[in-house]
Amino acid sequence: MGAGRNSWIYSRAIGSGCGQSCKDNRGGTAMSKNRENRVQFLELIAAKIRRNVLDICMQRGGYAGQGVALAEIAACLYFDELRPDENQWFYDRFVMSNGHDAIMSYGALAVHGSYSIEELRTYNADGTKIDQSPIEGQLGFEITAGSLGQGPSQAAGIAYGERLKASDKRIYCLFSDGEIQEGNVWEAAMFAGHQKLSNLVYIIDNNNLGATGSTQEILGVEPVPEKFEAFGFAARRINGNSVEEVLEAFEEAKQTSNKPYAMVCDTRLFEGISCLQSALPTAHYVAVDDADWQAGLDEINQRISDLTAQACN
Repeated sequence: MGAGRNSWIYSRAIGSGCGQSCKDNRGGTAMSKNRENRVQFLELIAAKIRRNVLDICMQRGGYAGQGVALAEIAACLYFDELRPDENQWFYDRFVMSNGHDAIMSYGALAVHGSYSIEELRTYNADGTKIDQSPIEGQLGFEITAGSLGQGPSQAAGIAYGERLKASDKRIYCLFSDGEIQEGNVWEAAMFAGHQKLSNLVYIIDNNNLGATGSTQEILGVEPVPEKFEAFGFAARRINGNSVEEVLEAFEEAKQTSNKPYAMVCDTRLFEGISCLQSALPTAHYVAVDDADWQAGLDEINQRISDLTAQACN
């Protein structure tokens, strides 16, 4: 990040929980140079994304487990990797293939200030613009998602087009381990590897869960990194719930030349909210009673309070 870049978004995201001296110490230059502060900031963002996801799902249920599990990836993407800028939205491009995980993006974009939490509370309601699966042109979304397995092909095409334009934009595509049971994912991988699309990063949410059970039991997909490597990718398996590991993988992707990059992110549903994780370890789509939602919110609010206090010290 350049000097001063993104300092506005850091102040907005931290909010009014600490004084101006804390905000001044977290400007763009300091944040980019101080890894500990950068990680701490993104962990706070991830906690706020989790809170937004729970808030959204309290009304009508939804894919809360996945949204919560992807919080670190969303924080690193939207508040660091996509080069957010006050004047031009996000410089780089993000394709969400697994449309039901749009709740992750809604939660992040609410922290960003692009959506209000009041808007998000209409999630999945009749007449809402906050659909479970987004449509092309909706604020924050590149494609109409929902038909699983199509995003990797679209992202590869976008990456190829950006290269033809001699653009330095980078293309990121999130899809699930269940999606890689789809043949067109591997057609996209073949194309991306053949074209050496080093501006393309695939992010695989490897939670080992499909709509009807374990992905390994339905149709085994492992070893995922080695399979992408066979198609000409550089690939790495990481803990997708670790900000540090996500940042390291993104940095490695930028240093990789003549190859696309695949991040295989092992995640756990409801990671970071122990009361829901233990009660709903394999819940793909959930509607939880008010008491359980409130317990989850209480836990994450305490986490936000603790992280905010650390940020101000």
